[in-house]
Amino acid sequence: MATIADVRHELASLADPRRAEGVSRFLQMTPGGYGEGDRAIGVPVPDQRRVAGRYWRDLSLAETTTLLTSGVHEERLTSLFILVRKFVKGDEAERGGIFDLVLAHTGRINNWDLVDSSAPYIVGPWLIDKDRGVLDRLAGSSLVWDRRIAVMATFAFIKAGDFHWTFRLSERLLRDPHDLVHKAVGWMLREVGNRDRGAEEAFLARHYRVMPRVMLRYAIEKFEPRRRGEYLSGAV
Repeated sequence: MATIADVRHELASLADPRRAEGVSRFLQMTPGGYGEGDRAIGVPVPDQRRVAGRYWRDLSLAETTTLLTSGVHEERLTSLFILVRKFVKGDEAERGGIFDLVLAHTGRINNWDLVDSSAPYIVGPWLIDKDRGVLDRLAGSSLVWDRRIAVMATFAFIKAGDFHWTFRLSERLLRDPHDLVHKAVGWMLREVGNRDRGAEEAFLARHYRVMPRVMLRYAIEKFEPRRRGEYLSGAV
């Protein structure tokens, strides 16, 4: 039976100091960046997924939680890949426990790759048929990662053809101070548009003039060049 020590040993064996330098810059782990204080060891994401695939059955939820509290970025991301696998394979009680675990540790899900690898696959799917009020709480948090989790969780609803919460949270976060929330909102609006262009454009018609520029650019990325130009110039 494998343990958390085996996971850490395998990740360490895959580490690449040169790659770690690039990851640190990319995820802004440098002083003043949103990931300041984090530490990367340079394990490629596909390798982390393979490690998670080998060990997810053996690691207990307690051990996976310990991995999630690690100071090493790749250990936290691997723990989330493990939690996603456990969530998908678990029964209702197990899935609920994993959902609660994730919400109790959002302070350690503290970069956009960590949020995007977990919120659409755990938080959103759990809330599909449940009260979603927790998303309002997350959207009102002072922690940027909570706010991004709220938005990214709606990807599960979008896939089910339900756009209400994406629009609700997008409207609430139109004036959010953080670029990472702007990008998440724009991305989810784009995903709505991939399924129902009319629904996305109806939302944009009400709000595009006050949207942060990066949010708008993400939202209209798949539009035809002429239509993108109309939005960007305010001519819609």
